[in-house]
Amino acid sequence: MYGDEATVRKILTGLDDTWAVVGLSSNRQRAAYGVAQVLQRFGKRVVPVHPKAETVHGEQGYASLADIPFEVDVVDVFVNSELAGAVADEAVAKGAKAVWFQLDVVDEAAYERTRAAGLDMVMDRCPAIEIPRLG
Repeated sequence: MYGDEATVRKILTGLDDTWAVVGLSSNRQRAAYGVAQVLQRFGKRVVPVHPKAETVHGEQGYASLADIPFEVDVVDVFVNSELAGAVADEAVAKGAKAVWFQLDVVDEAAYERTRAAGLDMVMDRCPAIEIPRLG
């Protein structure tokens, strides 16, 4: 398990509420679309990050984390495990406070690098499943 309950709770309730969702597009069939809706329902600002830079759920999209012109608290990663490590490194460079790898997104080396850089991190879990559990 990558990310204990205290870390999950801290990311979901203790940090500020700007979440960059990497892989979020206007495709309603993708998991990122529904998870972003849940995050918004729980008061999070969701910023889409996708090469298309589409506006999703009323929020302007950006092609990369580096293109976002404001601070990001959490980077939520909906890309394949092979690409996730690079996104985690971008999150560190961006100054994010935490990184969240979605279900089935696992990169142990990226987890270690991200934690060593001082960020909180959860891997192979879904915030849309975890946040309602917090009551």
